[in-house]
Amino acid sequence: VGETQGIVVAGGNGIGNRLDQLNEPRKVFVDRDHSVYVSDGSNDRVMKWVKGAKEGILMAGGRCKGNLLSQLNFPEGIIVDQLGTPYAAERHNNRIMR
Repeated sequence: VGETQGIVVAGGNGIGNRLDQLNEPRKVFVDRDHSVYVSDGSNDRVMKWVKGAKEGILMAGGRCKGNLLSQLNFPEGIIVDQLGTPYAAERHNNRIMR
């Protein structure tokens, strides 16, 4: 509130799969510490961006799309519980992953 210009809090370095990039971000969740969690759809991963960070932290997926328990396939919705555990709704696997 009161800001006259926006501030990039995640991504902003073009489309890609590096830790400082996103590709079709879908949903965001902001926790009490102002960390931003992003469901990064086309990178098949969930990323966490700590306030002021220049790159994100891989929280889930990111090892190519698939249906193994270590993989995601186009995550969309994201929520994080009070313990910091992310839950992602996957579009193409029709499941919720923790």
